[in-house]
Amino acid sequence: MSKEAFMKKLERALVKLPVAERQDILEDFHEHFHVGMQEGKDEAEIAAALGSPNQIAKELLATYYLDRVGEESNVGNVFRAVWAVIGLGFFNLVVVLGPFIAVLGCIVGGWTVGVAFIVSPILVLLNVIIYPDTFRLFDLFASIGLTGVGLFISIGMFYATRFIVKLFIRYLSYNVKLVKGGLKHA
Repeated sequence: MSKEAFMKKLERALVKLPVAERQDILEDFHEHFHVGMQEGKDEAEIAAALGSPNQIAKELLATYYLDRVGEESNVGNVFRAVWAVIGLGFFNLVVVLGPFIAVLGCIVGGWTVGVAFIVSPILVLLNVIIYPDTFRLFDLFASIGLTGVGLFISIGMFYATRFIVKLFIRYLSYNVKLVKGGLKHA
């Protein structure tokens, strides 16, 4: 593959990156070709040594999104990082998507229980409005007790969610290094 074809494929594959980031990466690869040609290699040898532009782009996108999650871990960044890591290979579909769905289910379930417990007095009052003859003081006090439990669950879920997201991002980073072949034994 010629340098021009390699660079065009790489640029197309990196279109999701910001322009400045993309230009920086492309300059680095221009430099790889320049150095390789000074060493007496032709463009096809250099391109073959660098690897597939699409695979390079997938690895760079995964690294970029993982870095963004490290800076600001919001829901959008986490999902982009997960999909970028899954895009590295079919193996990641099972290794990343399975645990992600399980972790997401636990987080959503915990938050749902906490919020449901917190709003339980409102539901009891709505029940009294709709069916006034079903009011029992026990239901009201039990729902107030559930509100307290819901607050504790929600506070716990806040910290658990932060911890789990950080842990999962570390898992994604480990997975990217594993796919890239960058794990070195000390």
